[in-house]
Amino acid sequence: MSWAGPDDVLLSTSLASYLDKKLLVLLRDGRKLMGILRSFDQFANVVLQDACDRVIVGELYCDIPLGLYVIRGENVVLIGELDLDKEELPPNMTRVSEAEIKRAQKAERDATDLKGSMRKRMEFLDFD
Repeated sequence: MSWAGPDDVLLSTSLASYLDKKLLVLLRDGRKLMGILRSFDQFANVVLQDACDRVIVGELYCDIPLGLYVIRGENVVLIGELDLDKEELPPNMTRVSEAEIKRAQKAERDATDLKGSMRKRMEFLDFD
């Protein structure tokens, strides 16, 4: 049985093993960014090349190109490597334009707002 040396431990716990690989970065606000990791620091600030924001609404999705993108580490929830040999999305997903995904987002937001306002109007009823 061999033991990992200090250099092996450092590399296994840092983002160095992900350099020059395509990653998915989940942010605190729920956005999902994809791109190639070009740089990082001790605070998990990362630089993605050819970054795009994947927006998913129901069964619709759109990749909005962002180019070279810097992400502040405090906003990162999760970083994972994408397997380029596997399909990224289920087959029932439909790719749409940026304008269409924005309309779908607005419709989803409006529906959520309507539910919330209805709930507020009914607060006097105690459903518990």
